[in-house]
Amino acid sequence: MKVLVVGGGVIGVTTAYYLAEAGHEVVVCDRQMGPAQETSYANAGEIAAGYAGPLAAPGVPLKALKWLAMNDSPLVLRPKFDPKMWVWLAKMLRNCTASRYAANKALMMPLAAYSRDMLRVLRAATGISYDERSQGTLQLFRSQEQLDHAASDVSVLDRFEVPYEILDADGCIAAEPALVAARGKISGGLRLPDDETGDCQLFTERLTELCVRRGVVFEFGCKVTSLRSGDGKIRCATTAAGVIDADAFVLATGSYSERFMRKLHQRVPVYPLKGYSLTVPIADAAAAPVSTVIDETHEIAVTRLGDRVRIGGTVELSGFDVTLHESRRAPLERSLNELFPGVSELNQANFWCGLRPMTPDGPPIVGRTKLSNLFINTGHGMLGWTMACGSGKILADMISGREPEIDSSGLGPQRYWA
Repeated sequence: MKVLVVGGGVIGVTTAYYLAEAGHEVVVCDRQMGPAQETSYANAGEIAAGYAGPLAAPGVPLKALKWLAMNDSPLVLRPKFDPKMWVWLAKMLRNCTASRYAANKALMMPLAAYSRDMLRVLRAATGISYDERSQGTLQLFRSQEQLDHAASDVSVLDRFEVPYEILDADGCIAAEPALVAARGKISGGLRLPDDETGDCQLFTERLTELCVRRGVVFEFGCKVTSLRSGDGKIRCATTAAGVIDADAFVLATGSYSERFMRKLHQRVPVYPLKGYSLTVPIADAAAAPVSTVIDETHEIAVTRLGDRVRIGGTVELSGFDVTLHESRRAPLERSLNELFPGVSELNQANFWCGLRPMTPDGPPIVGRTKLSNLFINTGHGMLGWTMACGSGKILADMISGREPEIDSSGLGPQRYWA
Protein backbone atom coordinates (compact mmCIF):
# COMPACT_ATOMS: atom_id res chain seq x y z
CA MET A 1 0.00 0.00 0.00
CA LYS A 2 1.25 3.53 -0.77
CA VAL A 3 0.96 5.87 2.21
CA LEU A 4 1.51 9.62 2.18
CA VAL A 5 2.56 11.12 5.51
CA VAL A 6 2.04 14.88 5.73
CA GLY A 7 4.53 16.29 8.23
CA GLY A 8 8.25 15.73 8.77
CA GLY A 9 8.58 16.28 12.51
CA VAL A 10 9.27 13.53 15.01
CA ILE A 11 5.66 12.28 14.83
CA GLY A 12 5.58 12.08 11.04
CA VAL A 13 9.02 10.50 10.68
CA THR A 14 8.46 7.84 13.35
CA THR A 15 5.13 7.00 11.69
CA ALA A 16 6.94 6.67 8.35
CA TYR A 17 9.56 4.41 9.91
CA TYR A 18 6.99 1.96 11.29
CA LEU A 19 4.98 2.02 8.06
CA ALA A 20 8.12 1.14 6.10
CA GLU A 21 8.92 -1.62 8.58
CA ALA A 22 5.43 -2.99 7.91
CA GLY A 23 6.21 -3.18 4.19
CA HIS A 24 4.38 -0.12 2.87
CA GLU A 25 5.55 2.28 0.17
CA VAL A 26 5.89 5.57 2.06
CA VAL A 27 6.21 9.20 0.97
CA VAL A 28 6.69 12.04 3.49
CA CYS A 29 5.96 15.66 2.55
CA ASP A 30 6.99 18.66 4.62
CA ARG A 31 7.07 22.36 3.82
CA GLN A 32 10.46 22.80 5.52
CA MET A 33 13.76 21.94 3.86
CA GLY A 34 14.59 19.15 6.30
CA PRO A 35 13.14 17.08 9.14
CA ALA A 36 12.28 18.39 12.62
CA GLN A 37 12.52 22.09 11.74
CA GLU A 38 9.54 23.30 13.76
CA THR A 39 8.10 21.92 17.04
CA SER A 40 10.61 19.04 17.16
CA TYR A 41 13.61 21.32 16.69
CA ALA A 42 14.62 22.29 20.25
CA ASN A 43 12.20 20.87 22.80
CA ALA A 44 13.18 20.15 26.39
CA GLY A 45 14.67 16.76 25.46
CA GLU A 46 12.67 14.67 27.93
CA ILE A 47 11.23 11.23 27.24
CA ALA A 48 9.12 11.58 30.34
CA ALA A 49 6.86 8.53 30.45
CA GLY A 50 6.49 8.75 34.21
CA TYR A 51 5.33 12.36 34.07
CA ALA A 52 2.84 11.89 31.22
CA GLY A 53 -0.37 13.64 32.11
CA PRO A 54 -2.77 16.32 30.90
CA LEU A 55 -2.21 20.03 31.33
CA ALA A 56 -5.85 20.21 32.45
CA ALA A 57 -5.74 19.18 36.09
CA PRO A 58 -7.51 20.00 39.36
CA GLY A 59 -6.13 23.19 40.82
CA VAL A 60 -4.82 24.50 37.50
CA PRO A 61 -7.42 27.34 37.17
CA LEU A 62 -6.44 28.83 40.54
CA LYS A 63 -2.75 28.26 39.89
CA ALA A 64 -3.12 29.94 36.49
CA LEU A 65 -4.67 33.03 38.05
CA LYS A 66 -1.76 33.24 40.47
CA TRP A 67 0.78 32.79 37.69
CA LEU A 68 -0.80 35.47 35.48
CA ALA A 69 -0.21 38.00 38.26
CA MET A 70 3.50 37.14 38.49
CA ASN A 71 6.50 38.52 36.67
CA ASP A 72 8.39 35.78 34.82
CA SER A 73 5.31 33.55 35.09
CA PRO A 74 5.49 30.04 33.58
CA LEU A 75 2.10 30.82 32.00
CA VAL A 76 1.57 33.66 29.53
CA LEU A 77 -1.76 34.63 27.96
CA ARG A 78 -1.63 36.99 25.00
CA PRO A 79 -5.33 37.54 24.21
CA LYS A 80 -6.38 37.56 20.56
CA PHE A 81 -9.63 38.07 18.71
CA ASP A 82 -9.66 34.38 17.87
CA PRO A 83 -12.77 32.38 18.80
CA LYS A 84 -10.80 29.13 18.54
CA MET A 85 -8.49 30.29 21.36
CA TRP A 86 -11.36 30.98 23.75
CA VAL A 87 -13.33 27.86 22.83
CA TRP A 88 -10.22 25.71 23.35
CA LEU A 89 -9.50 27.40 26.67
CA ALA A 90 -13.07 26.83 27.86
CA LYS A 91 -12.87 23.14 26.91
CA MET A 92 -9.55 22.79 28.70
CA LEU A 93 -10.96 24.34 31.88
CA ARG A 94 -13.89 21.90 31.77
CA ASN A 95 -11.36 19.07 31.92
CA CYS A 96 -9.81 20.40 35.15
CA THR A 97 -11.87 18.08 37.35
CA ALA A 98 -10.54 15.15 39.33
CA SER A 99 -12.56 12.58 37.38
CA ARG A 100 -11.63 13.88 33.92
CA TYR A 101 -8.00 14.29 34.91
CA ALA A 102 -7.87 10.67 36.10
CA ALA A 103 -9.53 9.38 32.91
CA ASN A 104 -7.26 11.41 30.62
CA LYS A 105 -4.09 10.49 32.48
CA ALA A 106 -5.13 6.82 32.30
CA LEU A 107 -5.00 7.15 28.50
CA MET A 108 -1.70 8.99 28.41
CA MET A 109 0.50 7.00 30.79
CA PRO A 110 0.19 3.60 29.06
CA LEU A 111 0.87 5.23 25.68
CA ALA A 112 3.93 7.03 27.05
CA ALA A 113 5.33 3.86 28.64
CA TYR A 114 4.68 1.86 25.46
CA SER A 115 6.36 4.58 23.41
CA ARG A 116 9.46 4.54 25.62
CA ASP A 117 9.63 0.76 25.24
CA MET A 118 9.28 1.01 21.46
CA LEU A 119 12.08 3.58 21.39
CA ARG A 120 14.33 1.15 23.25
CA VAL A 121 13.49 -1.62 20.78
CA LEU A 122 14.16 0.71 17.84
CA ARG A 123 17.47 1.81 19.36
CA ALA A 124 18.60 -1.76 19.94
CA ALA A 125 17.60 -2.80 16.41
CA THR A 126 19.17 0.11 14.55
CA GLY A 127 21.96 1.43 16.77
CA ILE A 128 20.60 4.96 16.36
CA SER A 129 22.24 7.55 18.60
CA TYR A 130 20.95 11.02 19.48
CA ASP A 131 22.77 12.20 22.66
CA GLU A 132 20.54 9.76 24.52
CA ARG A 133 20.76 9.06 28.25
CA SER A 134 18.82 6.57 30.35
CA GLN A 135 19.46 8.07 33.76
CA GLY A 136 16.02 9.12 34.90
CA THR A 137 14.34 12.43 35.64
CA LEU A 138 14.41 14.40 38.89
CA GLN A 139 11.49 16.67 39.77
CA LEU A 140 13.02 19.19 42.17
CA PHE A 141 11.00 20.75 44.99
CA ARG A 142 12.17 24.00 46.54
CA SER A 143 9.64 24.00 49.39
CA GLN A 144 8.22 21.52 51.86
CA GLU A 145 4.75 22.36 50.56
CA GLN A 146 5.71 21.13 47.09
CA LEU A 147 7.21 17.99 48.57
CA ASP A 148 4.03 17.33 50.54
CA HIS A 149 1.89 17.78 47.43
CA ALA A 150 3.90 15.09 45.63
CA ALA A 151 1.74 12.51 47.41
CA SER A 152 -0.96 12.87 44.75
CA ASP A 153 1.57 12.17 41.99
CA VAL A 154 2.92 9.19 43.87
CA SER A 155 -0.52 7.59 44.14
CA VAL A 156 -0.85 7.68 40.36
CA LEU A 157 2.63 6.22 39.94
CA ASP A 158 1.70 3.40 42.32
CA ARG A 159 -1.45 2.73 40.32
CA PHE A 160 0.49 2.36 37.07
CA GLU A 161 3.42 0.56 38.73
CA VAL A 162 5.92 3.27 37.72
CA PRO A 163 9.19 3.01 39.69
CA TYR A 164 10.03 6.15 41.68
CA GLU A 165 12.10 7.47 44.57
CA ILE A 166 11.19 10.20 47.06
CA LEU A 167 14.43 12.00 47.90
CA ASP A 168 15.56 14.51 50.50
CA ALA A 169 18.06 17.24 49.59
CA ASP A 170 21.03 14.90 50.04
CA GLY A 171 19.34 12.28 47.86
CA CYS A 172 18.77 14.86 45.11
CA ILE A 173 22.44 15.80 45.19
CA ALA A 174 23.46 12.14 45.10
CA ALA A 175 21.36 11.73 41.92
CA GLU A 176 22.52 15.04 40.41
CA PRO A 177 25.89 15.94 41.99
CA ALA A 178 26.05 19.41 40.38
CA LEU A 179 23.06 20.44 42.53
CA VAL A 180 25.44 20.75 45.47
CA ALA A 181 25.85 24.42 44.51
CA ALA A 182 22.09 24.90 45.06
CA ARG A 183 21.73 22.84 48.26
CA GLY A 184 20.07 25.70 50.16
CA LYS A 185 17.29 25.90 47.57
CA ILE A 186 16.35 22.21 47.71
CA SER A 187 13.72 20.63 49.97
CA GLY A 188 13.53 17.31 48.15
CA GLY A 189 12.58 15.63 44.92
CA LEU A 190 10.74 12.90 43.08
CA ARG A 191 12.99 10.80 40.85
CA LEU A 192 11.74 8.55 38.07
CA PRO A 193 14.63 6.24 37.16
CA ASP A 194 13.02 4.79 34.00
CA ASP A 195 12.69 8.09 32.16
CA GLU A 196 15.13 8.98 29.39
CA THR A 197 16.48 12.02 27.59
CA GLY A 198 17.73 12.80 24.11
CA ASP A 199 17.94 15.32 21.30
CA CYS A 200 14.65 15.08 19.44
CA GLN A 201 15.90 16.87 16.34
CA LEU A 202 19.00 14.69 16.09
CA PHE A 203 16.87 11.57 16.55
CA THR A 204 14.49 12.67 13.80
CA GLU A 205 17.30 13.51 11.39
CA ARG A 206 19.00 10.15 11.91
CA LEU A 207 15.72 8.25 11.75
CA THR A 208 15.06 10.01 8.45
CA GLU A 209 18.34 8.55 7.16
CA LEU A 210 17.28 5.09 8.31
CA CYS A 211 13.91 5.55 6.60
CA VAL A 212 15.60 6.50 3.33
CA ARG A 213 17.61 3.25 3.48
CA ARG A 214 14.29 1.43 3.83
CA GLY A 215 12.88 3.08 0.73
CA VAL A 216 10.94 5.99 2.22
CA VAL A 217 10.81 9.00 -0.10
CA PHE A 218 11.06 12.44 1.55
CA GLU A 219 9.77 15.49 -0.31
CA PHE A 220 11.12 18.46 1.66
CA GLY A 221 10.21 21.99 0.67
CA CYS A 222 6.94 20.51 -0.54
CA LYS A 223 3.95 22.16 1.10
CA VAL A 224 0.70 20.20 0.99
CA THR A 225 -1.99 22.79 0.42
CA SER A 226 -5.06 20.55 0.61
CA LEU A 227 -6.37 17.02 0.74
CA ARG A 228 -9.07 16.34 -1.86
CA SER A 229 -11.88 14.06 -0.76
CA GLY A 230 -14.65 12.16 -2.53
CA ASP A 231 -16.79 9.08 -1.94
CA GLY A 232 -15.89 8.96 1.74
CA LYS A 233 -12.12 8.96 1.34
CA ILE A 234 -9.14 11.11 0.38
CA ARG A 235 -8.46 11.06 -3.35
CA CYS A 236 -5.14 12.89 -3.43
CA ALA A 237 -3.00 15.60 -1.89
CA THR A 238 -2.30 18.82 -3.74
CA THR A 239 1.02 20.65 -3.54
CA ALA A 240 2.61 23.57 -5.35
CA ALA A 241 4.49 21.01 -7.43
CA GLY A 242 1.43 18.97 -8.35
CA VAL A 243 -0.80 16.17 -7.13
CA ILE A 244 0.28 13.19 -5.02
CA ASP A 245 -1.83 10.03 -5.10
CA ALA A 246 -1.80 7.39 -2.37
CA ASP A 247 -3.89 4.60 -0.94
CA ALA A 248 -3.80 6.01 2.60
CA PHE A 249 -2.93 9.39 4.09
CA VAL A 250 -1.55 10.35 7.52
CA LEU A 251 -1.94 13.86 8.88
CA ALA A 252 0.97 14.60 11.24
CA THR A 253 1.09 18.36 10.94
CA GLY A 254 1.00 19.30 14.62
CA SER A 255 -0.92 22.47 15.42
CA TYR A 256 -1.81 22.91 11.75
CA SER A 257 -3.78 19.65 11.64
CA GLU A 258 -6.92 21.49 12.70
CA ARG A 259 -6.84 23.59 9.53
CA PHE A 260 -6.64 20.53 7.27
CA MET A 261 -9.43 18.79 9.16
CA ARG A 262 -11.66 21.85 9.14
CA LYS A 263 -11.43 21.98 5.33
CA LEU A 264 -12.59 18.36 5.32
CA HIS A 265 -15.58 19.31 7.53
CA GLN A 266 -14.16 17.50 10.54
CA ARG A 267 -13.31 19.34 13.74
CA VAL A 268 -10.44 18.42 16.03
CA PRO A 269 -9.79 20.74 18.99
CA VAL A 270 -6.04 21.13 18.53
CA TYR A 271 -4.58 24.53 19.41
CA PRO A 272 -0.96 25.70 19.69
CA LEU A 273 0.67 26.46 23.03
CA LYS A 274 4.05 28.08 22.54
CA GLY A 275 7.08 26.87 24.45
CA TYR A 276 10.56 28.36 24.70
CA SER A 277 14.03 26.91 25.15
CA LEU A 278 17.66 27.89 25.51
CA THR A 279 20.47 25.62 24.37
CA VAL A 280 23.91 26.37 25.77
CA PRO A 281 27.33 24.74 25.38
CA ILE A 282 28.74 23.25 28.59
CA ALA A 283 31.73 25.17 29.90
CA ASP A 284 32.19 23.08 33.07
CA ALA A 285 31.04 19.45 32.87
CA ALA A 286 31.17 19.08 36.67
CA ALA A 287 28.59 21.87 36.98
CA ALA A 288 26.16 20.29 34.49
CA PRO A 289 23.19 18.01 35.16
CA VAL A 290 23.55 14.27 34.58
CA SER A 291 20.10 13.95 33.03
CA THR A 292 16.96 16.11 33.43
CA VAL A 293 16.04 18.23 36.43
CA ILE A 294 12.56 19.73 36.49
CA ASP A 295 12.37 22.94 38.52
CA GLU A 296 8.87 22.54 39.93
CA THR A 297 8.68 26.14 41.14
CA HIS A 298 9.14 27.62 37.69
CA GLU A 299 7.94 24.68 35.56
CA ILE A 300 11.27 24.57 33.73
CA ALA A 301 13.29 21.52 32.67
CA VAL A 302 17.10 21.52 32.51
CA THR A 303 18.42 18.64 30.38
CA ARG A 304 21.89 17.38 29.52
CA LEU A 305 22.28 16.71 25.78
CA GLY A 306 25.84 15.58 25.14
CA ASP A 307 28.07 18.63 25.46
CA ARG A 308 25.09 20.99 25.69
CA VAL A 309 22.36 21.84 28.17
CA ARG A 310 18.77 22.50 27.06
CA ILE A 311 16.54 24.66 29.29
CA GLY A 312 12.87 24.47 28.31
CA GLY A 313 9.64 25.85 29.68
CA THR A 314 6.74 28.32 29.50
CA VAL A 315 3.18 27.76 28.37
CA GLU A 316 2.18 30.69 26.18
CA LEU A 317 -1.29 30.96 24.70
CA SER A 318 -0.83 33.32 21.76
CA GLY A 319 -2.20 31.55 18.70
CA PHE A 320 0.16 30.81 15.83
CA ASP A 321 2.49 33.68 16.73
CA VAL A 322 6.12 32.48 16.73
CA THR A 323 7.63 35.76 17.93
CA LEU A 324 10.62 35.22 20.23
CA HIS A 325 9.76 37.44 23.19
CA GLU A 326 12.97 38.31 25.02
CA SER A 327 11.03 38.54 28.30
CA ARG A 328 10.61 34.75 28.20
CA ARG A 329 14.37 34.25 28.19
CA ALA A 330 14.89 35.53 31.72
CA PRO A 331 13.03 32.72 33.58
CA LEU A 332 15.04 30.10 31.69
CA GLU A 333 18.34 31.77 32.50
CA ARG A 334 17.35 32.22 36.13
CA SER A 335 16.57 28.53 36.65
CA LEU A 336 19.87 27.51 35.09
CA ASN A 337 21.89 30.01 37.12
CA GLU A 338 20.18 29.12 40.41
CA LEU A 339 20.45 25.35 40.03
CA PHE A 340 23.62 24.94 37.95
CA PRO A 341 25.74 28.08 38.35
CA GLY A 342 28.84 28.19 36.20
CA VAL A 343 27.71 25.51 33.78
CA SER A 344 27.81 27.79 30.75
CA GLU A 345 28.27 31.25 29.31
CA LEU A 346 24.72 32.33 28.53
CA ASN A 347 25.83 34.78 25.86
CA GLN A 348 26.38 31.71 23.66
CA ALA A 349 22.82 30.46 24.10
CA ASN A 350 20.51 29.58 21.22
CA PHE A 351 17.06 30.99 22.06
CA TRP A 352 14.11 29.25 20.37
CA CYS A 353 10.34 28.84 20.49
CA GLY A 354 7.93 26.31 19.00
CA LEU A 355 4.21 25.59 18.84
CA ARG A 356 3.05 22.54 20.78
CA PRO A 357 -0.18 21.02 19.39
CA MET A 358 -2.45 20.66 22.42
CA THR A 359 -5.81 19.00 22.88
CA PRO A 360 -8.04 20.42 25.63
CA ASP A 361 -8.32 17.07 27.43
CA GLY A 362 -4.65 16.06 27.15
CA PRO A 363 -4.33 12.78 25.21
CA PRO A 364 -3.15 13.01 21.59
CA ILE A 365 -5.36 12.18 18.63
CA VAL A 366 -4.19 8.94 17.03
CA GLY A 367 -6.47 6.99 14.72
CA ARG A 368 -8.75 6.84 11.71
CA THR A 369 -10.91 9.83 10.79
CA LYS A 370 -14.40 9.83 9.26
CA LEU A 371 -12.74 9.37 5.86
CA SER A 372 -11.83 5.72 5.44
CA ASN A 373 -8.22 6.20 4.31
CA LEU A 374 -7.30 9.30 6.31
CA PHE A 375 -5.50 8.83 9.62
CA ILE A 376 -4.39 11.47 12.10
CA ASN A 377 -1.46 11.56 14.50
CA THR A 378 -1.33 14.88 16.36
CA GLY A 379 -2.16 16.74 19.56
CA HIS A 380 0.71 15.40 21.68
CA GLY A 381 1.33 18.78 23.30
CA MET A 382 4.48 18.84 25.41
CA LEU A 383 4.85 15.05 25.08
CA GLY A 384 5.45 14.61 21.36
CA TRP A 385 8.99 13.30 21.85
CA THR A 386 7.79 11.12 24.72
CA MET A 387 4.94 9.56 22.73
CA ALA A 388 6.35 9.57 19.18
CA CYS A 389 7.40 5.95 18.76
CA GLY A 390 4.31 4.53 20.41
CA SER A 391 1.94 6.70 18.40
CA GLY A 392 3.75 5.90 15.16
CA LYS A 393 3.67 2.17 15.83
CA ILE A 394 -0.03 2.22 16.75
CA LEU A 395 -0.95 4.08 13.57
CA ALA A 396 1.19 1.82 11.38
CA ASP A 397 -0.55 -1.20 12.90
CA MET A 398 -3.97 0.33 12.20
CA ILE A 399 -3.13 1.09 8.58
CA SER A 400 -1.72 -2.42 8.17
CA GLY A 401 -4.94 -3.98 9.46
CA ARG A 402 -3.32 -5.22 12.68
CA GLU A 403 -4.59 -4.78 16.21
CA PRO A 404 -2.33 -2.32 18.07
CA GLU A 405 -0.33 -3.86 20.91
CA ILE A 406 -1.98 -1.61 23.52
CA ASP A 407 -5.54 -0.40 23.86
CA SER A 408 -5.79 2.75 21.75
CA SER A 409 -9.57 2.95 21.56
CA GLY A 410 -9.73 6.19 23.55
CA LEU A 411 -7.14 8.04 21.47
CA GLY A 412 -9.02 8.47 18.19
CA PRO A 413 -10.86 11.58 17.00
CA GLN A 414 -14.13 9.79 17.72
CA ARG A 415 -14.05 11.09 21.28
CA TYR A 416 -14.87 14.57 19.92
CA TRP A 417 -17.69 13.54 17.60
CA ALA A 418 -20.49 13.44 20.17
